[in-house]
Amino acid sequence: MQILDSRLAQDIVTRTMRIIPFNVNVMDAHGVILASGNPERVGELHAGALLALAKKLAVEIDAAAARKLHGAQPGTNLPLCVGGQVCGVVGLSGAPDEVRQFGELVRLTAEMILEQAALAAELQDNARYREAFVLNLIRGDASQRPELEGWARRLGLDLERMQLVFLLELQPDPNGAASALHDIQRLQTRLLARREDALTATVGPSEMVLLDAWEAGRKGFETTPQRRLEALIQLLREECELPFTLAMGIALPGLEGATVSYQSARTAGRLGRLRHPRAQVFSYYDLALPVLLSGLDSGWQALQLRMPLARLTQDRSRAMLRATLDTWFAHNENAAATAAALGIHRNTLDYRLRRIGELTGLDLGRSEDKLMLYVSALLSD
Repeated sequence: MQILDSRLAQDIVTRTMRIIPFNVNVMDAHGVILASGNPERVGELHAGALLALAKKLAVEIDAAAARKLHGAQPGTNLPLCVGGQVCGVVGLSGAPDEVRQFGELVRLTAEMILEQAALAAELQDNARYREAFVLNLIRGDASQRPELEGWARRLGLDLERMQLVFLLELQPDPNGAASALHDIQRLQTRLLARREDALTATVGPSEMVLLDAWEAGRKGFETTPQRRLEALIQLLREECELPFTLAMGIALPGLEGATVSYQSARTAGRLGRLRHPRAQVFSYYDLALPVLLSGLDSGWQALQLRMPLARLTQDRSRAMLRATLDTWFAHNENAAATAAALGIHRNTLDYRLRRIGELTGLDLGRSEDKLMLYVSALLSD
């Protein structure tokens, strides 16, 4: 067990020598002095520690015994155990009768420091393990399914539950962009302290993924993606010091559901920022059609779907006509509401809509043509 190092050894020496009037030495599992109140002894082999390690018991050395051991000094030496394993020795220099009463206190203090360090390291390793799991989960590599299922079992996770991915992006000050990654990691630590089951992963210099999951249809446990979004926003506003944007994907069950949820969250965030640059939160459920259509942004089908708007842009009044079209769609094709929003007469609106129909080659009285034009507008954005 590699727990004790020079840094921890020095911490033990510094903290214990504040409360006892004797020199303290800390040795590793091989009897080498890692830290001492007498810095000149660091790196030496400690005879008393070797005896304590061999016997796995406290060993006292008086003046007579010290003369028989090369380089030894009177004192007491106590083995340090963490997790049931001996990892080193702590020694107090002085006459055994004088230092004996402090020995157990120093040993307990040293073991407490080592146990805290071991726990912190274990938590850090667990956090890294969980982060690697999330990164592989959202990557969606079907060949890794058996491995991911094994990881989930070790983490106690049920992959058949509803999976919901959030994508958080910090908005640091331009002068502080270099520290964004540190801010993300600090936020991960804070969220883990608030929610022990939090699954997060850093996916960019200023981006973090949060994976949420719950058992769908559980009796007495009603939840919706919107409620979970609201709860997360509240938590982030309490813990996140920098401005941020948050995008929520679609909630789907299973291992593949997490992959799709991540992809939809990223697309919702990208489209949401284009449409509403000043907004902070973007949801797949508010942008479902644009997100779903984003998969048609290449190939011959995309060219044909964009064609109506492409024709519209050839007219010199294209900006006015596009604004009219967007307002019309925003008001659910209600002519009166659209005219009022644009501040124009109803007849003027009718003329503009006829002109749009002529340029695009579509009949705005037909549902199919209206849908075609709406899709064309979405993809052209």
